[in-house]
Amino acid sequence: MAATGFAGAVAVALRARVDAQRARRTATLVRLGGSRGMRYATMNARSRFADEDTAARLRTRFELETAEQVAEVLGNMKGAMMKLGQMASYLDQGLPEPVREVLSQLQADAPPMAPNLVAEAIRAEFGRSASELFASFDPEPIAAASIGQVHRAITHDGRDVAVKVQYPGVDAAIRADLANTDLLFTMMSFLFPGMDPGPIVTELRTRLSEELDYRSEAAFQRRFAAYYRGHPTIHVPAVVDELSGERVLTTEFAAGASWSELLTWPQDQRDLTAETMYRYAFGGIYRLGLFNGDPHPGNYVFGADGRVTFLDYGLCKEFTGPEIENFERMIRAMVIDHDMGEVRRVWADLGILTDPDRFTDDALRDYFIHFFESVMIDETITQTPEYASESVRRYFDLSGPHQDLIKSVTLPSFMVIVQRINLGLFALFGELHATANWRRMAEEIWPITDGPPSTPMGERIREWELATAKRSAGVD
Repeated sequence: MAATGFAGAVAVALRARVDAQRARRTATLVRLGGSRGMRYATMNARSRFADEDTAARLRTRFELETAEQVAEVLGNMKGAMMKLGQMASYLDQGLPEPVREVLSQLQADAPPMAPNLVAEAIRAEFGRSASELFASFDPEPIAAASIGQVHRAITHDGRDVAVKVQYPGVDAAIRADLANTDLLFTMMSFLFPGMDPGPIVTELRTRLSEELDYRSEAAFQRRFAAYYRGHPTIHVPAVVDELSGERVLTTEFAAGASWSELLTWPQDQRDLTAETMYRYAFGGIYRLGLFNGDPHPGNYVFGADGRVTFLDYGLCKEFTGPEIENFERMIRAMVIDHDMGEVRRVWADLGILTDPDRFTDDALRDYFIHFFESVMIDETITQTPEYASESVRRYFDLSGPHQDLIKSVTLPSFMVIVQRINLGLFALFGELHATANWRRMAEEIWPITDGPPSTPMGERIREWELATAKRSAGVD
């Protein structure tokens, strides 16, 4: 009885500690919101009677001060809040320059673990040391991210591998944040103003929880690797099963050029790279039912012939058949049939528009057509940084011409992660100034069109698809 009472007292004390931490983190964001509101009111009042240059300087100062506060708060919080801030920092194009600069610090400020912590994490996972598990293991990381870091190693059978080790304690910090609804909703109001935070919070809870378990990441990576095995330009490193677990993930090591190197290459090589990235993002959805939702250039390794190795599978989304059919309904209505009445019905059925009858067909077309612009017409188009900037503005600019529509748009949970295409992938294409006939390429990928190959790469991929189908059917 005494032992039971003591255990109960410990449980109560631990719960009180977690509740107190949760309350402190929520109060921090509430104070941040109050401070931001007061400063906004002051800035707005001063700008009302100021000339244009002075008003612009006041807005820039307000943006910088807000960004510095948010970055400081998120950086100190760690956990899910730090992760969400880093995700927001991927939205390079379209954010005010001061915001971009400060949020980018969240990507750069991931300090490496001490070697003894890495050793302890590996031993805790496998019950053996790194020196026992690997023929050689480099204690210096080759990459660091928000929840883990990567080390190079060689297996006892001579394979060159990358070993991702999760930071000790990061899972507890993130899970505590994900359980705090008030905290998440408050954070979403800063990162995604004007949108209903409910579906976003629901989806991010699921995706971030999966990202903490490297076994889930390994399962997604195996599926991508199996599907793309032998592909002409898409490479997915194999998972080393016997050296992977919940907090450690070992995969085939992939060498190649970095994003900064790619940006110095001739335009034809950059175009080939963009074509591979495009086919991977959309082909995964329509051919495999999977989407890798982290289009950060640090997760790619590049070859001069258009070959791209896709490295990170921590933030993946699996789509159901009906969800893919809904994507196809959107494409058919908007891109193929140009039927705004059907567009309105699809958007309303999916809950994207909360008040669909409030807006005219012209208003809906003017707002939504931007996101389909590259595939609306059959011609060669160059992606630009300006296009990516406009995409971000159409999500977040509550002071622009589309403010009423933005306030009426809600993302269903199944569409939250896929918007990383509009907010991340096309920003990368803008940096590359990638040029292609995106409509013809898309028609190859969309099941509702199943178009013929439109590029030399498309021809090679069609040959690979036919050969793969024959092998699966047991035909020589």
